Amino acid sequence: MTRPGKLIYVVSPSGAGKDALLDHARAHLPPQANVKFARRWVTRPANAGGESHHALTSGEFDEKVRAGAFAMHWRAHGNGYGIGQEIRDRLQSGASVVVSGSREHLPLALRDFPDLHVVQVVVDPAVLRERLLRRGRETPAQVDERVQRAARHAIPQGIPRVDVRNDGRLEDAEADMLAAIAAIARG
Repeated sequence: MTRPGKLIYVVSPSGAGKDALLDHARAHLPPQANVKFARRWVTRPANAGGESHHALTSGEFDEKVRAGAFAMHWRAHGNGYGIGQEIRDRLQSGASVVVSGSREHLPLALRDFPDLHVVQVVVDPAVLRERLLRRGRETPAQVDERVQRAARHAIPQGIPRVDVRNDGRLEDAEADMLAAIAAIARG
């Protein structure tokens, strides 16, 4: 019998560099690691920048929720996010699956996937604030609220978690993300 794979749930505050680290890991993990990366369904245009995702309208998102098409879904920052049911088949086949998750959705994800492992991208608050301001999508007051919200959303004790720091050299964070995913997948 095939041993189920591990669900690797990656979280971070906006601006921490999670997408870049996941893109690097996707490109550099060897096939024998047997790690799959779930592509999210998001209610924003495909050309909006950031992560590569399946784009859909809010109405289409709601239809997929009602049809049970998502293994997990949530709304945040004015968008709907969904992870397709195919991750269950991938896990059962023995592959580990990396999901770009939400810290706020973590309690519900744990309900449905109690053995998940969290990888948290961590950034010093001052560095995070600077990155968000440089990005220019929000006012300074909105940026400050994001930084404060990031500090409030700690991962509960007792959940397997690896922290990957991404406020120094990008190459170090990329290597740490690769190592964390590979170690969890090896189990």
